[in-house]
Amino acid sequence: MNINDYMEDAQGRLVHVDQVKEIDKMRDDLVQHIASSAQDLQENMSLFKEVSMSEIEAFVDQSAQEYDVKLGGKKGNITLNSYDGKYKVQIQISEYLIFDERLQVAKSMVDECFTNWTTGSRSEVKTIINDAFSVNQEGKINIRRILGLRRLDIADPLWQKAMQAISDSLQVAGTKSYMRIYEKVGKQDQWRNISLDFAAL
Repeated sequence: MNINDYMEDAQGRLVHVDQVKEIDKMRDDLVQHIASSAQDLQENMSLFKEVSMSEIEAFVDQSAQEYDVKLGGKKGNITLNSYDGKYKVQIQISEYLIFDERLQVAKSMVDECFTNWTTGSRSEVKTIINDAFSVNQEGKINIRRILGLRRLDIADPLWQKAMQAISDSLQVAGTKSYMRIYEKVGKQDQWRNISLDFAAL
């Protein structure tokens, strides 16, 4: 059997090319070509980012050594401008935050507060808190909502202890680097992002 005489369908079955409609072959060729080109482009963009970040890091090191100038900002954030001011490159470092097991301890204390507040407690507050601890479709907790609970003006000592447990449970799991490139346009000196996001083009 010559494998080139067969095409694999979506169920993994081998179908002889003579039994595949011409329009299906054309569609397959088109999709395969676009997908392959997209993978090549993705690889080139990843390489571009990696090389650019390395070049920027080398420049910052060189500048610090030669001129004793610290270009990096908070947590490694940095902005570099072209000499004519027309372009700028921004590097932003974002932390990836997670909660450890102490979040469950905090949730238990919050539930205990609910029990103590059963009489006269506002349903709106319960809704806000239950919503904060709920998970999304991916099974992840919304960190912003959880941290937002600390802004509620509740003086109960157990509640305050729960909020401290939330703060203590927050851990930095890692960081992610973002590179954005801008071009100055128009008479108002507005910055336009040179988008590398396929969907934004």
